[in-house]
Amino acid sequence: MYSRTLEEPSSARTRIEREFAPEAVNRMKDESERDLSVGGPELAAQALRAGLVDEIQLLVSPIVVGGGNAALPDDVRVPLELLDERRFGNDVVYLQYRVTT
Repeated sequence: MYSRTLEEPSSARTRIEREFAPEAVNRMKDESERDLSVGGPELAAQALRAGLVDEIQLLVSPIVVGGGNAALPDDVRVPLELLDERRFGNDVVYLQYRVTT
């Protein structure tokens, strides 16, 4: 887990890293039997910049709150292929994209 603010991990199987290290994440991807997830716009932006993201999943809510962090960084350009979309009864839309190169 990457965090600059958490003091202790939430479980014995979790460790906290303070700085994002693309090489370490690449090793985790290679060694993992499961998919890895990245949450939060700042960490996701770093992973996108490092070319570590294979897939993007977004939930879009029909409300404008203004300000805040962007869901995707404005300084990264990656081609995306739409894999899935779902509409929920509350007008939320799920979008799943594959990062193509």
